[in-house]
Amino acid sequence: MRRINSRNFKRYGWVIEGPAEKPKDKEKSLFSIVLTEPLKSGWRIAYLLLRDKAVAFLERHIDSFESFEPIKGKTLIYVADTKDLKNIQCFYLDKPVILRKGVWHNVITLNKRSEIKITENAKVRCDYWQLGATLKSGE
Repeated sequence: MRRINSRNFKRYGWVIEGPAEKPKDKEKSLFSIVLTEPLKSGWRIAYLLLRDKAVAFLERHIDSFESFEPIKGKTLIYVADTKDLKNIQCFYLDKPVILRKGVWHNVITLNKRSEIKITENAKVRCDYWQLGATLKSGE
């Protein structure tokens, strides 16, 4: 398991972070756009109450970015940019992130439950990859 930062997560998507501050900006509000989807497909906000402690599959969305924004609990996110077991990476989801289109992913909680805000296209087509194994904390 790795801690998420902009460099090590770049292959899979973006870390949602505030605008870079300059010394002269300390007294004013700042706004930055993290990602813009040029297609007019509509979007939705969802709230995931996560109780899974292990997963046997990853999923991906070919035509949608997807954000995972941790609210409560300790969560792990598994990601892979190719359908190869040795390419699966595990990150501690302690920052909000946006997955690139087509990134394989799934999440588990390390607590009794975690809560996560999700933003994605209004209509999402899912592909599923049955792993033939179970992923749990520490793998």
